[in-house]
Amino acid sequence: MASSKEYLQFVLGQLSDLDEITYRAMMGEFIIYYRGKIIGGIYDDRLLVKPVKSAIQYIPTAVYELPYEGAKEMLLVDEVDNKDFLTGLFNAMYDELPMPKAKKKK
Repeated sequence: MASSKEYLQFVLGQLSDLDEITYRAMMGEFIIYYRGKIIGGIYDDRLLVKPVKSAIQYIPTAVYELPYEGAKEMLLVDEVDNKDFLTGLFNAMYDELPMPKAKKKK
């Protein structure tokens, strides 16, 4: 099941206090970027983030879920209604996320 644009817009609205939140549509789902780094995505109308240490500490009771068949598990973010919580989570995770790999020139 693909994610809806309405859910994407809701989550982006909740993250509106952060600068440089972008997304990319991919196979009916949405990859979420924060200041150029992949932080997670929206899969089947669920916000999932990478399970880095800071995210696990921020959401100690988080459930691990698969974004799609064959993928690595990610953390389900239940508190999407709490704007301050989401902002804090993304800020806590940022430094721990890897920089995107440079694209090779052809």
